[in-house]
Amino acid sequence: MSTDNSFHWQCCYAFHQVQCCAVRNRPSPAPEELAGTLLCRLVLRMLRLRLLNTVAPAYFFTATAVTFALYFVFFIPTIFQPPGIMIHTIIFLYLMLNALGNYAMTIWFPSETVSDSTLPLCPVDCPDRVDAHYLRNDRHFCKLCKKVILKRDHHCFFTGNCIGNNNMRYFVMFCIYTSSTCLYSLVLGVAYLTVEYSISFENPLTFLTLLPISTGYFLIGVISGLQFFLVLMLYVWLGIGLVCAGFCCQQILLVARGRTWCHLRRGRVVVSHGMWRANLKDVFGSRWALGLFLPVLTVKDVIKHDDGNQGHKYD
Repeated sequence: MSTDNSFHWQCCYAFHQVQCCAVRNRPSPAPEELAGTLLCRLVLRMLRLRLLNTVAPAYFFTATAVTFALYFVFFIPTIFQPPGIMIHTIIFLYLMLNALGNYAMTIWFPSETVSDSTLPLCPVDCPDRVDAHYLRNDRHFCKLCKKVILKRDHHCFFTGNCIGNNNMRYFVMFCIYTSSTCLYSLVLGVAYLTVEYSISFENPLTFLTLLPISTGYFLIGVISGLQFFLVLMLYVWLGIGLVCAGFCCQQILLVARGRTWCHLRRGRVVVSHGMWRANLKDVFGSRWALGLFLPVLTVKDVIKHDDGNQGHKYD
């Protein structure tokens, strides 16, 4: 993180503090105190973001490894019989292959510009060098990636990089197959608990009461640690599956309208190809049908724009 403070945001923050002090009849803080407070806040926020950028991928890989272990060690031997074992194993591996494959493609094909020469950054003596700001031609400088991102949508902490025009297609497919894998694992987990521990899920309210009841039983030693862990995993799979499904629907709607999450949050002017079909093709590529079933390259490389425009909008 750069230690240079944004003059624009310092002025806004200082003006707000002076107003508050005037209303409360308190003495206004010194400019040095305001600058130090702002710098501390920026540093703490950056530390939190970088910590999340490290913890989120570790959480994803841990959940993936646990799902693999539960499926092959507990679910398959208990629930299925031949030839059902082979069929469900193929389904599970296919979903996992696409989820992990598109996860890797999202990282392998980032949306960063090819080089710094494609879009000059602010000059060295610019008085407003902030840690994250918009540049011209629909580019954004990410303070976590420390790169210029083409048509940035958001920074994904689970992949550790920014989602933009070049890897949006892989991110959407990653969400689809991650949601499918989690919901499929949820169904198998329910079946395993029903067969192994005789837990009935016929009552629609079972999911509302299962976790608190299981927690109480585990604390007093009525149920085993494995059973309690499986109950926790049911809620993990359900939560991740629903979140990924909702996120996927949101991204598809934004792509169809030619917009990004950054556009939506800041009300920026949308650069659209017109029809929703053209917008989807611009992101998903001409071989989009193949990409629905396999994690393959379907989008073009980033197009270079050589222009001498300089400047930025405040983030």
